[in-house]
Amino acid sequence: MPPWRLRQPSLLDKLTPFQLDKLAAMTHRRTYKPGELLFQQGDLQERVFVIRTGTVRAFYTAATGREITLAYWQDGDLLGALGVFGRAAYGWSCQAVTTTKAYAILGTDMRTLVATIPEFAVAVVEALSFKVQWLSRLIQMFGTESVRERLAHLLDTLCELYGQPQKEGIAISTPLTHEDLAAMVGASRQWVTTALAVFQERGILKIRKRQLLILRRDLLRG
Repeated sequence: MPPWRLRQPSLLDKLTPFQLDKLAAMTHRRTYKPGELLFQQGDLQERVFVIRTGTVRAFYTAATGREITLAYWQDGDLLGALGVFGRAAYGWSCQAVTTTKAYAILGTDMRTLVATIPEFAVAVVEALSFKVQWLSRLIQMFGTESVRERLAHLLDTLCELYGQPQKEGIAISTPLTHEDLAAMVGASRQWVTTALAVFQERGILKIRKRQLLILRRDLLRG
């Protein structure tokens, strides 16, 4: 298992029902359809978001137009918070992958929540700390690992996050396409398709319709 945490600590799990009611009263509840942006890179940050249910993709768009997927966030995760206590532009975009319900919190309300709910303040600090570690790990990975190593590492991480043990191995059933995997490792879709075929020939995995079955997870780490 990788030595870093794979999931952001949930902001909602630490709150009592009374505190959750207070959070709900001070925020806007929004629903986003698949493909809809919660916020866009470069826009002035006015709100932060806490996912209630759903999956959100965070991605960075380079000047060339190329997209790099940074992470996928889920229930209880905090989004767009790196400039939460000051006026700044969003450094990346967040887009709903599935139907997503979220709390949208104005910066001024965020200050009030942090000041009046200690548990919420601790959860925000934990979430921000996680994001710094996650981004540091991404920089390290892109700077020191080959594309094939990054793909193997990604598949191992997906086993940990979404893997479902089966008789033959670990099934990964997510909405991720080959293009999504390519965006997460900095490669082309064609390269990922070829690399997965090579992994299949070596007996590491089996490619199924909308599913990857990992047969030898240990070889992804070797």
